Amino acid sequence: MAKYNITEKKEKEAAYRGLVNPTLMDELKEKILDIILIQKKYKDKDYSAKRLAEDLGTNTRYISAVVNVRFHMNYTMLINKYRIEEAMTLLTDRRYNDLNMEDISAMVGFSNRQSFYAAFYRLNGVTPRDYKLQHMIPQPADKKKPAKRGRKPKAKKEGEKE
Repeated sequence: MAKYNITEKKEKEAAYRGLVNPTLMDELKEKILDIILIQKKYKDKDYSAKRLAEDLGTNTRYISAVVNVRFHMNYTMLINKYRIEEAMTLLTDRRYNDLNMEDISAMVGFSNRQSFYAAFYRLNGVTPRDYKLQHMIPQPADKKKPAKRGRKPKAKKEGEKE
């Protein structure tokens, strides 16, 4: 995985994960999904785990524990997952065909093109550009029209010049 300088992260066992009550974890999971996904806070470049914790009236350790245990990833990976999912939709939508990768990147909440490409590649195994090329759905106007059927050319009579 030399491309985009991606290294596999080793999962660490954090003691505080087991300290959060499972019922509270489920409750926080639903609230996290509401804020991140429903309210689309993942699009906000400056929305951090600290701000999420403040919005939920808890601390970042609880947020980290819930995200790790219930979503099986860290906060950044969770946010990037939703950003990339939206980017995938935009990349294949004809209405956004004229936008460049920087525009798409900014629309879904990435600060720069490099972090967008790295996160996209990590999740999908292809670059955003390659994904777009592979998944563009041809529209009816794009399909080639069948050749018009006209009259057949007249057969040449004997002795006629071409």
